Amino acid sequence: MSNAPDLEVLIAAPRGFCAGVDRAIKIVELALERYGPPVYVRHEIVHNRFVVDRLRGLGAVFVETLDAVPGHRPVVFSAHGVPKAVPQAAEARGLDYLDATCPLVSKVHRQAERMIENGRHILFIGHAGHPEVIGTFGQVPEGHMTLVETEADARGVAVADPDRLGFLTQTTLSVDDTDAIIAILKERFPAIQGPKGEDICYATSNRQAAVKQVAPQVDRLLVIGAPNSSNSRRLAETAERLGTPARLIGRAADIDWDWLGTPTRVGITAGASAPEILVREVVDALGDRFTVAEREVAHVEENMVFKLPRSLVA
Repeated sequence: MSNAPDLEVLIAAPRGFCAGVDRAIKIVELALERYGPPVYVRHEIVHNRFVVDRLRGLGAVFVETLDAVPGHRPVVFSAHGVPKAVPQAAEARGLDYLDATCPLVSKVHRQAERMIENGRHILFIGHAGHPEVIGTFGQVPEGHMTLVETEADARGVAVADPDRLGFLTQTTLSVDDTDAIIAILKERFPAIQGPKGEDICYATSNRQAAVKQVAPQVDRLLVIGAPNSSNSRRLAETAERLGTPARLIGRAADIDWDWLGTPTRVGITAGASAPEILVREVVDALGDRFTVAEREVAHVEENMVFKLPRSLVA
């Protein structure tokens, strides 16, 4: 459009797929190659409709319970992790299963087990109902872990023994929110022990840091990700806190053009479950209405890779 207004598009980097998401998707793809369709997947493999629909088109069948899996077909557990009872139930039924849990989530599971073995009660920082939280709570006996969602929760949580406490966190939280909650817990319970390293995953931290770099430079920020994607929602919140209006969109068709208006600079990022093809789709949609000049704003380079299950690559 020759008379279209000029628009500079700043694209945050890193963005999109993280190593855990990439591994989980490859596990489903390789399982389909190895076993043929259908391959069953308990819960969405990652929280992105485009990804799930593509895998469904290849022969993946997404279910919420193992009861929906026929006895003769393999099942994949999602990247978010599952309670211990799920693989136990699969084994009891004789099901072949593949665990696509992100290794960084599995690390939190192991930390929880060690804390319980050491006689500590765990204060777990996370969002109620999220699959990762459900999976982590399912690693330890009932009653040994308490959910802390907010700073108010941290100020009000009651514990039986302040000297035998630990804390862990969901991997996809706001870095700033989590730091504030941890500070309150440490002030209230000086003996509380946390993980040796941060539980919030590298990809979540890097994407939030990249948004902090882009947001002050733009009039609007578009975050590509699913509404049930925790890490994607945190990206929009990060921008809003810096005073930059942000919207979470699934893909280009979800852009609210009235909200976008006629900015001179727009930022784009993508949650860890959103493929790059959706970023390009959004840039193309902007190009239909504006004369676009795009520029990538790099924070750090990511080169993390997680190994695939031996049974699929042997």
